[in-house]
Amino acid sequence: VQLQASGGGLVQPGGSLRLSCAASGGTFSRYSMGWFRQGLGKDREFVAAITSTGITTYYADSAKGRFTISRDNAKNTMYLQMNSLKSEDTAFYYCAAASRLYFSRRPSENDFGSWGQGTQVTVSS
Repeated sequence: VQLQASGGGLVQPGGSLRLSCAASGGTFSRYSMGWFRQGLGKDREFVAAITSTGITTYYADSAKGRFTISRDNAKNTMYLQMNSLKSEDTAFYYCAAASRLYFSRRPSENDFGSWGQGTQVTVSS
């Protein structure tokens, strides 16, 4: 499956952004999906994940209460709604797909076999 992330940009602290990840070339509803991010000089880190049906979601502690992951299988698209953004949320955000219907625990990078190219999110006044 090929993934295309979009929706990044420059936003002020406290603002909101919605990222999208469009999938093609595979049966989207058979993949569990995730978002990761990588700040300048930092390792890539898990942000959120969602199972194939959208029933179960997972969040990093830094994202809980501020970010919401969702998906629309009819549109082959996953979303990340980010609210109350902070400067430390500044990073490249990547979407990823895992060839499984669900996760038995919070996933890690190794669970994902397909990655999008990333979209830059900058939180600054």
